[in-house]
Amino acid sequence: MELFVAQDSIVRKIWGKSDTVLFIFAGASAEFALNKAVDWLYYTGKLPSDPLGRLFSTVSYARKIVFSSAEQANESIDFIAHIHNSVEKSRGIAIPDWAYRDVLFMLIYFSIASYELLERKLTDLEKEEVYNVFYRVGLRMGLKELPINYMDWLPVRDAHLKENLEKSNFTIDLFKQYKKHLGTIRFNLLVGVQKLIVPKIAKDKLFKNNFSLLKPIVKIYKISKVLKMDSVIKELLLPSEYKSQIKEIDIQ
Repeated sequence: MELFVAQDSIVRKIWGKSDTVLFIFAGASAEFALNKAVDWLYYTGKLPSDPLGRLFSTVSYARKIVFSSAEQANESIDFIAHIHNSVEKSRGIAIPDWAYRDVLFMLIYFSIASYELLERKLTDLEKEEVYNVFYRVGLRMGLKELPINYMDWLPVRDAHLKENLEKSNFTIDLFKQYKKHLGTIRFNLLVGVQKLIVPKIAKDKLFKNNFSLLKPIVKIYKISKVLKMDSVIKELLLPSEYKSQIKEIDIQ
């Protein structure tokens, strides 16, 4: 059986750790909110009404792709494309191709940034491996103008950040929804994580200052993983209704 992602791939290691996955979506939730096409996330009303539920839904789809056979992964990608096509038909206009690319670029960037923050620096070859997996996802979805490798992608990513991010009323409302659903303490933790991993251009648009109290705590968390105490910390940080879903991510 041909796998979509090789058994020994760094991508499986990244997406097989619940803390890394949580950091990926903490970062993506910030950049998502700034995207000029964020109004699409409000069209169905599902994201602002249940941002955490949508997060775990996205996690589920991403993991189906990473941990499936090539055939099953392609089926999942086709289904995602079908859902978006249905929304486009309902609204009567197409989601801009650059908006699709932006989401893909977020997954690439935050997969690398989260793993490097929590584990270790990736080699150039490993970064290329991460890029290639999501490049193939993009090709399957029919996205255009995708750079063919990681090094070519870097300046394109920078250009997208400069062109496609803006703070809007949607941004402000989405952060209000994050706070409503997480509660003040967990929301502040979310913001702390975002300040650690989102690109500087995004941080400057979102926050009055880029200082994060979590920087020293991340070092303590790394030690807690060695001591097998990280599960206790996750129990404290996550809403109870999502704890079982987080535990499932660590099950290979």
